[in-house]
Amino acid sequence: MARLDGRSFSFYFDFATWRRMLRLAWSERNPRNRRKLLFSLLLVVPGVASFHAVCFALDPVLFPSLRRTEIIAPVFILGHARSGTTLLHRLMNQDAGRFSVFRLYELFLPSLLQKRAVRALGRLDRRWLGGAIERRVRAWDERRFGKTRDIHAMSLFEPEEDDGVLTYSCASGSWIVRLPYLHELDFYHVDEWPERKRRRHMGFYAECVRRQLCLEGGHKTHLSKNPIFAGRVESLLETFPDARVVVPVRHPYETIPSLLQLMRLAWGMRKWSDAEMERSLRVLAEQSFHTYRHPLEVLARHPDTPQAIVDYTELVTEPTKLVERVYAQLGIEMTPAFEATLAAARPRARSHSTSHRYSLAEFGLEAGEIHGRLADLFERFGWEDAR
Repeated sequence: MARLDGRSFSFYFDFATWRRMLRLAWSERNPRNRRKLLFSLLLVVPGVASFHAVCFALDPVLFPSLRRTEIIAPVFILGHARSGTTLLHRLMNQDAGRFSVFRLYELFLPSLLQKRAVRALGRLDRRWLGGAIERRVRAWDERRFGKTRDIHAMSLFEPEEDDGVLTYSCASGSWIVRLPYLHELDFYHVDEWPERKRRRHMGFYAECVRRQLCLEGGHKTHLSKNPIFAGRVESLLETFPDARVVVPVRHPYETIPSLLQLMRLAWGMRKWSDAEMERSLRVLAEQSFHTYRHPLEVLARHPDTPQAIVDYTELVTEPTKLVERVYAQLGIEMTPAFEATLAAARPRARSHSTSHRYSLAEFGLEAGEIHGRLADLFERFGWEDAR
């Protein structure tokens, strides 16, 4: 059950980070990027955050059931990006009626009032307009995300990373895509933040989760996947003492350059300078070593926490067997219906396997350095050192 310092949390806004982002935006040399960022940070973010704050405050007044909703034994899937977190999250979410997740559009509606209003509009659209509005939204969704689904399957209606619920609090790692200044903006090392800021940040996140559970049904279990949460495992266990944690692992020669390639593509589309991108890529590469080690070290200090370490190769070749083991380690009952669902999902899981090999040298990385810094993990997980 979540450990919260009170139940009347107001909407959280990280003013210090907002001011820092403003300073970075103001000094940006690319005029187009500077204008867009300043417009967003000076007008859009304060306006939307203020609206969220009002709705957030109204939630416990309008929906008394929110006060009775508890977050019990949530499941967090975390680990290095590109290690199978999305695949495992979506496989487990097919266990019908068991889990509650954030869909992409819901991340931008942190208030229970907002979520219920959108669902009510959807019902009216289907009843009176034959779903005309929904068809338009889905067409936009396809235009917006269809071209990049081979890189990351994204849709307004699909489960997505919880961290996005903090976007208009200026506390989400998603801002790094728009502001590639990892040497000045840190959304990752939450376990190392000052206690007051860490508790405020995590308490607000817990309140957002509680609202989602109230929407979906308080009997459900929250299921989260966030690679960036690898830097806040201790904070998660502090906030959710009965949390269960799953860490997928994959060969770092594949994950690290894959992540860097993805970020360079995202930054390149926004016309950031090569110098800015390369500086942040170096920071991200260094952060990758922490992402591999920190979750395992924290979980080793908390042996009573239900936990599962899973191998990506088994995830894409034997998803049924792997998920069965994860359930057993987390203390979750596997139903015959979900077993059948997993069996049907096996061909789709296998399609995630790729023969593509990413270039370490392209990002100034050396296999020897990665192996040297993660030597014990190479031995533990049987990774080949192909150089």
